[in-house]
Amino acid sequence: MRGSQRPDPFSDGDPPLELTTFVGRSAELAELTDALGGARLVTVTGVGGVGKSRLAARVAAGWESGTGRVELAPVHDPQFVEYAVAEALGLTDHTARPPRQTLLEHLAGRPALLVLDGFEHLVDACAELTAELLRKLPELRVLAVGRRPLGLAGERLFPLAPLGEDEAVELFADRAREQGLEVSDGPEVRELCRRLEGIPLALELAAGRLRALSPAQLLRRLDDRFRLLAASGWEGAPRPVPGGPPARHQTLRTAIGWSHELCTPAERLLWARLSVFAQTFDLEAAEYVCSGDGLPAEDVLDVLSELLAQSVVTREESPAGLRYRTLDTVRDYGAEWLEGTGDAGRLRRRHRDWYLGLATWCELDWFSPRQGEVAARVEAELPNLRAALEFCLTEPEEAHLGQYLAGSLWFCWVGCGRLAEGRRWLARSVELESEYDQSRLKALWVLGYVAILQGDTVPALTALRECREQAERVADPTAAAYAEHRTGCLALVTDDMARAETLLRSALDRYQEIGELNSNVLMGQVELAMARAFQGDLPDAVRLCEDVRQVCEDHGERWARSYALYVLAYAAWQEGALDSARELLEDCLRNAHAFHDLLGSVLVMELLALVTAAGGEPAEAALLQGAAARMWPSVGLPLFGSAYYNAPHERCEALARHALGDAGYEERVREGGRLDREAAVHRALGRHAVRPLGALPTPRGPVSRGGGGANRAEATERAADSARGSRAP
Repeated sequence: MRGSQRPDPFSDGDPPLELTTFVGRSAELAELTDALGGARLVTVTGVGGVGKSRLAARVAAGWESGTGRVELAPVHDPQFVEYAVAEALGLTDHTARPPRQTLLEHLAGRPALLVLDGFEHLVDACAELTAELLRKLPELRVLAVGRRPLGLAGERLFPLAPLGEDEAVELFADRAREQGLEVSDGPEVRELCRRLEGIPLALELAAGRLRALSPAQLLRRLDDRFRLLAASGWEGAPRPVPGGPPARHQTLRTAIGWSHELCTPAERLLWARLSVFAQTFDLEAAEYVCSGDGLPAEDVLDVLSELLAQSVVTREESPAGLRYRTLDTVRDYGAEWLEGTGDAGRLRRRHRDWYLGLATWCELDWFSPRQGEVAARVEAELPNLRAALEFCLTEPEEAHLGQYLAGSLWFCWVGCGRLAEGRRWLARSVELESEYDQSRLKALWVLGYVAILQGDTVPALTALRECREQAERVADPTAAAYAEHRTGCLALVTDDMARAETLLRSALDRYQEIGELNSNVLMGQVELAMARAFQGDLPDAVRLCEDVRQVCEDHGERWARSYALYVLAYAAWQEGALDSARELLEDCLRNAHAFHDLLGSVLVMELLALVTAAGGEPAEAALLQGAAARMWPSVGLPLFGSAYYNAPHERCEALARHALGDAGYEERVREGGRLDREAAVHRALGRHAVRPLGALPTPRGPVSRGGGGANRAEATERAADSARGSRAP
């Protein structure tokens, strides 16, 4: 699924996607591979820009067992290290369990290589996690990449030196050829490479200047800067400064600073302002966040193009479209300059406003044919959305915006399989005092919803009760409707069908009164249909879900539609229409899996197993039950602990046991339990492929469908106003 697919937990050594050629390092590749063969923890150390990440990616690509890479540079809170590792490995867990437990369960018994890249600012948290993983997972190896060791027993250090002179010249010439230029292996080029001490990033920055300067001119300007800094004792000096950083770090700082000095004022300004982005960004975001005060929005593209040409910024393709990034060392340099300008606070607020607007647009567009595009966009923007959330929740007077943002991302937490992370942000946000009722009420009902899906009944009831009482006190009919709806959902999964029906019907009436129609409203109707089906009224359940299916198809909605198909399949099975039930369930499973909706996927697997058993394939049914059993611990209490939801499971088991015998049934269940989620879904779908949700074109605005950056900027400002809502009396 190219629209929003996360990586498999471990890939099997495919070569990394590289936009530039890998030059040299053949000896280091062999040595690092050998080191990993003899030690379970190897840490590649070296100065910034020396090529540690690139070398580790090459080694991992050739590793014989599965590999997974975790990029830790965007993570700033040590508490999120475990979440970052789980996310990078594509592990979905809907429960309230610590992510470390999920990691240990998913990685148990499998040989794998885990690459932890850029951990130096989180060394204590990474060291503690790494130690436990290695202690409890004997087949796991860890390749750490950073500027310092982890400091663990058994750690083997692999200090990475800069390139030798011949390889440095080869790299410089290769980067020149990428620009359509040829440089000869002459004395100026060799001296330039020596002065830059073979540091790949420094060489690439220098090569990026070849369109304007010859190698001789580059050398002369660089030599002048080295002498100036050496004489003045600045941090950029090429020889060690007492009490200062290592010489090669100073060389890199000098090369970056020299490249910075050669930039035009507009290029330096954009370089500094781009440092507010976490990881990657797109052009529209750069135009909004970085423009103004000396840099018009219409000039950002041209200035960005110059930074690309100079290797200050790189570009990359993603499922969400073309994106840009600055390397950590280059971004850090820009951040220092931004702090020096005194403009950092304003830029971070513009960054926050942009992603507040993006979340608002995505929430609205979730109920549209662009649902898959929204999933891909949010996936790409999660580091920036997290940065915006962190800013809101740590800045005075910003709590209401954090609550609004965490609540607006409900479709990400619920629809795209991020319940654990969502609950963390939501819980943090509602703990903060806020004078804006609407923002906090939204965060409360979303928190209750997430807790229900995690099987955490008491916190769910607490949040929903507070939301409903406060909504009635301040006369907020929207929040009251959502609180009532989710309380009805809780009654449904805890087998109180009469109460569920009463609450869900009342919530749907409230939605109709206020004119609310979106995926949440349709889910309320699906949940009501499920309650009717469990009470034996299949015609009413079918009527309700056929209506949902029609509305979804009219609006291009796929997520809520999947749950409607699940209920229709349940009714078809009850009526003996097995072919129809299977077709509906396969359609449902394709969409649930594409959205990483683990709850939807496992519910379908359970019902599909029953349909398979009823169709005369007991062995395959038992295998599907085993696959579902492996998935449930990442969802919560199997089948919610509900007698109603569990009835199809028990019926399937009875049919399969009768046909296979106890021993045969148990063996097939164990066989299914050995399938990971991807393999289980493909097994359930048989010859049918998982259809993609589609790649994301560049959206035209968070709310407005017309225009470009201007309309989107207006939507961003409206989102901030909307987040404020009404103040508490």
